[in-house]
Amino acid sequence: MSAAPPLAAWRAKRAAGGIAELVARKGEQSVAVCIPARDEGATIGGIVRTINERLVAAGLVDELVVVDDGSDDDTGIRAVAGGARVIRCAEPAGKGGALRCAVAETTADIVVFVDGDVINFPPWFVVGLVAPLVEDPSVMMVKAGYERPLHGQRGEGGRVTEILARPLLERFYPDLADIAQPLAGEFAVRRAVLDEVSLADGYAVDIALLIDVWARFGRHAIAEVDLGERTHRNRPLHQLRPHSRAVLDAVLDRAAGTPPMAAGLRSRPVR
Repeated sequence: MSAAPPLAAWRAKRAAGGIAELVARKGEQSVAVCIPARDEGATIGGIVRTINERLVAAGLVDELVVVDDGSDDDTGIRAVAGGARVIRCAEPAGKGGALRCAVAETTADIVVFVDGDVINFPPWFVVGLVAPLVEDPSVMMVKAGYERPLHGQRGEGGRVTEILARPLLERFYPDLADIAQPLAGEFAVRRAVLDEVSLADGYAVDIALLIDVWARFGRHAIAEVDLGERTHRNRPLHQLRPHSRAVLDAVLDRAAGTPPMAAGLRSRPVR
């Protein structure tokens, strides 16, 4: 099985092309950006405006959807003002439920998911995630890689990733252990993936989808792209416990009954 394109390869493409070039290359394919958000009024407006003014206007993004997942602040109002179509959940659906709601409201061939709490959101985040899917038909999923500072200190972010997710992947799914950010909320998939792989509930959705895409399509179908540095709202330690539990359950549920080092044998190439 061929290896996935290295992170450095997609990093190089960042300087090689622009938005107009990618619009030309995508042809008839449509692109949707979906953003799950709960109480992200401080950041959602800037993210939506950036996408709308730079990428929707340029013809790269065809649909821009924000799922307001039970916000108590003005998340929905700011998202509408920025140019997004807002879907409001009657009751909090959790991250996985919010993503499913967004997918049900879009028809795009390529679906890009980004988090709503990113402070430094440039248009490159979306461009970088879309590019591998446009340029390589064998790629089914693109995960973001980035530097995540914690309170301004480089190399200290991604606590759940480094303490829990990566050791679990090393133990049960070594094919995926080198993914830079397995829990990244910034990723893109083809509609064909969403037609075959379900989105898990809650915080399990990111790592569960990574494992499920690998199991269905193979490691070579997962690419990564370097998005530089991602600054977002860091949660206090006690709020990471539910996230950690969801990640643990998702990995163990999928690994149950499977010899860890033989798990990759289930991978199937894209036909």
